[in-house]
Order: sequence, then C-alpha cells, then structure tokens
Amino acid sequence: MVRVVLVDDQELMRVGLRMVLDSQQDVQVVDEAEDGDSAVAKAREHAPDVVLMDVRMPGTDGVRATELIVGEDLAKVLVMTTFDLDDYALSALRAGAAGFLLKDTPPDDLVSAVRSVHEGDAVVSPSVTKRLLDRFLGASGGELRDDSVLEVLTDREREVLVNTARGLSNGEIAERMFLSEATVKTHVGRVLSKLELRDRVQAVVLAYETGLVRPGAE
Repeated sequence: MVRVVLVDDQELMRVGLRMVLDSQQDVQVVDEAEDGDSAVAKAREHAPDVVLMDVRMPGTDGVRATELIVGEDLAKVLVMTTFDLDDYALSALRAGAAGFLLKDTPPDDLVSAVRSVHEGDAVVSPSVTKRLLDRFLGASGGELRDDSVLEVLTDREREVLVNTARGLSNGEIAERMFLSEATVKTHVGRVLSKLELRDRVQAVVLAYETGLVRPGAE
C-alpha cells in the first residue's frame, strides 16, 4: 500500500486528487494539508511513502516544505506545478523532490507517477530537467557548487554523467559511447552511488551546478 499525504491550498484540488488516488486498491490518502508548515507536520505524524506537494502556496511554500521533508527523510516528494517550465519546479528538484507533474496531468498518469516515486524512480525526465536548467541558470552556467565533488568519478563515469545531463537515455548514451545498454546502466548506478544522489534527475542538476555541463550545451 502506497500511503500519501496531499498538500494544496485549494480544497477543491485536494478533493479531486483524493478521489483519484483513493480509487486505487494499492494507494491510500492518509491525510491532507493546506500549506507547507502543515505538510511537514503531517509528514512527521504519518511517515507517508509519498507527499504530493503543490509548490505555490502562501506562507511556507512547497519548495521549503520539500527541503524539510526530504532533509528529515520523512517521505519522498512529488511536486505539482501549473507550468512545466517553472522556476518553482527547478527549485523543488534542487530541494530533493523526486520529480514534478503538471496539475492537469491525466488521472492514470498521476497514479502511475505516485507508484513510480514510491518504487524509487524519478518522475520527471532528464530532458525536461535540462530544459528547466537551460532556462533558469542562464549563460553563466550556474557554478553553484565546488566541482571537486566529481573527483570520485572515473573518466568514463564522468562522460556518462555528461551525456545523462544532456538528456540522453541509456540507449542513446550506449550508442554514442559504443557501449552496451547494460554497461551504461551499470555506470549510471555507480555515478549515483559515488555522488550519493537519489536519481538521474539529481545527477543532471549536479552536473549543471558544478559547471560540468553548461546551459544550452548539446
């Protein structure tokens, strides 16, 4: 059973989300919150598997709430935004969200996303993350972190990280680097493990923030 806390400042939105999720045999909405502070409190109270989080709320917004929930390892967070190219979405990914959905996502896709996050997968694709980073980090490259964190990687692993950050799938990376897809998958796993990252999306963000990949690079 996937236990979910819903967070949105609009009651009508919460009602709709609850109807969709509670209709599934393997998903249960255990509580709701209308702002970021309540979201953190509910996560501490229930220790849910997934928090479905609106990012734009008065007071403590969803980004800060995500940072607190992930920082305390209370739950995985899936954020909801109105637009796919949204600086709130990028901030939420940086704060540790497993991905984001648009608020008009079809019900079946919403349920699938909640299940995927519960199973440890990232919902937003690396290519979408790349578009976000290209738009909001700008031409400077956004070197926000010391690139010495990448020194634990081999040259091959660093190349895999670069291609991942460019939004390529494992199959596309395999073709570009003349490797098998299984080998690429192994390298990606080692990159995530060495850099202590949760998923590919976090790897993309790190690659940009260390300047390994620049906005607009192909």
